Amino acid sequence: MPEEENMPIRKYPANQAWRSSLNHPAIVFVTVCTKGRRLLLATEAAHELLVSCWKEADLWRVGRYVILPDHIHMFVSPSGRDSPIVKAWVKYWKSQVSRRWPNAEQKPIWQRDVWDRQLRTSDSYQRKWNYVRSNPVRHELVERECDWPFQGELNKLDWYQ
Repeated sequence: MPEEENMPIRKYPANQAWRSSLNHPAIVFVTVCTKGRRLLLATEAAHELLVSCWKEADLWRVGRYVILPDHIHMFVSPSGRDSPIVKAWVKYWKSQVSRRWPNAEQKPIWQRDVWDRQLRTSDSYQRKWNYVRSNPVRHELVERECDWPFQGELNKLDWYQ
């Protein structure tokens, strides 16, 4: 029997500490979903609230992001060497968004955990961004990527060589 068949099925994602290198920044791709994949996030009010909370939760810098009705994709980078693991940072800003969420009947807003993957090359960063940016088109929310209003870039996370 192949070894893979004996592996336990993970209920939650494995969160690992990010690694920095002298030649590459630590850029982490993060996905956060609403509880039950409810369609709560694709509104101007939610967009403004999320951006505000990301700016306040400044231990990680948010680069490019796309907010879809039931999940968020973002690229983030630690602000300094003492930045916590991604999971702790996400937990913090999710709690801030939840506290300020205008509709109490929609709470709890978030799934329990977060999915993250550190990117290793500039090619993987660009490929992942192209995939993320086309999400609204694939979900038939807009015809062109540039028409989706709930996306942006808060900080430039350049991949340098």
